[in-house]
Amino acid sequence: MNEQAGLAGRRAALVGRARVVRAARAWFEGEGFLEVETPARVRAPGQEIHLDAIPSGAGGAGEARWLVTSPEYHMKRLLGAGFERIVQIGKAWRAGEVGPHHQPEFLIAEWYRAGAPLAAIADDCEALVRVAARAAGVDLVGDPGRVPAPPGARSGGQSPPPLDLSRPFERTTVRDALERHAQLELDGRESVAELAAKARAAGVDVSGRTSWDDVFFQVWLDRVEPHLGRGRPAFVFDWPAPLGALARRKTDDPGFVERFELYANGLELANAFGELTDAGEQRARFVAESATRARLDKAVYELDEKLLAALPHMVPTSGVALGLDRLVMLVLGATDIRDVVAFADHEV
Repeated sequence: MNEQAGLAGRRAALVGRARVVRAARAWFEGEGFLEVETPARVRAPGQEIHLDAIPSGAGGAGEARWLVTSPEYHMKRLLGAGFERIVQIGKAWRAGEVGPHHQPEFLIAEWYRAGAPLAAIADDCEALVRVAARAAGVDLVGDPGRVPAPPGARSGGQSPPPLDLSRPFERTTVRDALERHAQLELDGRESVAELAAKARAAGVDVSGRTSWDDVFFQVWLDRVEPHLGRGRPAFVFDWPAPLGALARRKTDDPGFVERFELYANGLELANAFGELTDAGEQRARFVAESATRARLDKAVYELDEKLLAALPHMVPTSGVALGLDRLVMLVLGATDIRDVVAFADHEV
């Protein structure tokens, strides 16, 4: 298939995508959010161990620049300056992320509510999914219908089963999901060796996994994630503390943090935090992550001192990053992210 035919075959999906993004912007405006823009090329792209930034040359003073993996750091600097309800819809970049649900360059919606609990952000996500579905022509009431996969779909896979968006989304926890789908009881205080032993007892091969994160995600991806949000989207709250890089700890259970992920038909749509505002604890986490990145022979980024200086000025805040490409996939019934973008990475 030549390029012209391929692009023509994606026309319906791209029209649907435009409608979803337009409807999302209108919803945020109606909710009183200020749309902001922050830099795409930064000195400190993010410390998370499992995210790798794409180099972007040098800045005016010769310092290394990276494409942002998320606009989070700069948006929090705005929150520290007194902004209360902000949203950004724009591109983010992550190295090495290619697959049916991943592209190195992707569209993200990230928003924050100062003074709001994490549950309010979950309510936002639920509303936004319904807004996107309506924009795509999906019937939410009665038969939870789905539009067919976009014409010219390249994945060749079957469209996901219908989702019922007429009822409140499921809300569960990491502990409950692990017990239900992996028969693994997690208390949040396990060492790497103890967690690996629990994983093996649950029948999961964790050979070669040497970090807490790697052991956990082997279990999560193998045994839990594929089952999440089947038939009805699901929020998974209360993540283990090692997996909440910028989230505040739960006051009643400090082995876990205020975080949720939103899933629909096994697809992760959003990742949200009750935001950490303790600069000392955040610095300690950054330093630990930098040491781990160095041990794993990954690029080590400089700490964002301006973010750390802004954190004490933030009121208790909750925020989320939602993948808009994936949301478009969901409401259009697509199984491959390349079917809902004009140009995939290999076509650029």
